[in-house]
Amino acid sequence: MSVSAAQADAFYREVLTSRTVWTVRDADGFPAPMTPTGQRAQPFWSKQSRAQRIVDAVPAYAEMEIVEIPLVDWRERWLPGLERDGLLVGINWSGRNATGYDRSPADVLRILDTRDSMGG
Repeated sequence: MSVSAAQADAFYREVLTSRTVWTVRDADGFPAPMTPTGQRAQPFWSKQSRAQRIVDAVPAYAEMEIVEIPLVDWRERWLPGLERDGLLVGINWSGRNATGYDRSPADVLRILDTRDSMGG
């Protein structure tokens, strides 16, 4: 399993356990950097500590504030909003370049719903 695949698996498992999602923002709002595929993705993490590692290690995120989002709000409001805005979901980005899997909001919701119905 690749690092990105392991991070994605951990994301779904940890989010369904904690019922919380984390992202970052600064004075300009929530970042949605361009991905290598030419689409924009907003990063989300399954633990505050994962987001903190990126804030601490990646210069572009150094001034960011970590934001907690209840899973129910993320599912019901954030994911549909990201879909409407044409943004991807960055899943547990890690490393010096803050990279990982980027999925469509619809795919993320489908995976969450499937795992949730199976008990995580």
